[in-house]
Amino acid sequence: MILHNGLRLDANLKWLFTELPFEQRFDAAAAAGFTAVEYASPYLFPVATLVRRLADAGLTQILVNSPTGGPGSPERLGYACLPGRAAEFRAGVELGLEYAVALNSSFLHLPAGIRPSDVSRDRAFAQYVANIAWAADKARGTGVRLLLEAQNKQDAPGFVLDDQEHAAAVADAIDQPHVRLLLDVYHAAIDEKDVVTAVRKFLPRAAHLQIADSPGRAEPGTGRIPWADIFDTLRSEGYDGWIGCEYRPAAGTEAGLSWTKEQIR
Repeated sequence: MILHNGLRLDANLKWLFTELPFEQRFDAAAAAGFTAVEYASPYLFPVATLVRRLADAGLTQILVNSPTGGPGSPERLGYACLPGRAAEFRAGVELGLEYAVALNSSFLHLPAGIRPSDVSRDRAFAQYVANIAWAADKARGTGVRLLLEAQNKQDAPGFVLDDQEHAAAVADAIDQPHVRLLLDVYHAAIDEKDVVTAVRKFLPRAAHLQIADSPGRAEPGTGRIPWADIFDTLRSEGYDGWIGCEYRPAAGTEAGLSWTKEQIR
């Protein structure tokens, strides 16, 4: 979906069109005007099935995540910071790259994980950095860029990347052009005093954005994030990447898409 002044939205199929079974969401996204999609976990489906669904709907794959544990598990937000679990992290990166390459996905997001209560933050963070460095070497030459995302302390207590500065520090330390930030405006709005200033500060390190309003995590315009200022900042800073719609529609996906005309001028 191409919006005013070149801003581009893609549909996150984990969050949008959930009125439909997953495999039907591709056609629904295309019918709504999207030309690209993302979703966290492709691994329940053979990659050939997803390739076919993308092709049939005329969609481009933007992002997938590396595998995580199931809902409610200690690994539900990733393995990267967990001492003693490097083998599982590496196997997940290899599988994630396999899917990302086959789907022609631009990005593989590597969720950082929740620090175990009996592990110090320094130890968990060191494990995370070591794992990301390994993944950066593994991804080199694949054409897939790796994304690092901070999550807010309210929704993800114990998440090892708990603010934008930490995420940026890791990307800077790895210092590889294919390792960038995933800048989630929803998470930044909860933890940063001034979300517009935060977006402007960290945008140069970001290769992808995700959006939802706060509070509530519904579509833009349902909360208190100053979206006009956010989108003006993206334009003024020359952001030309995709913007993932990772929100929970307040009253149905298609009805909620009216925000694209109301919030973007």
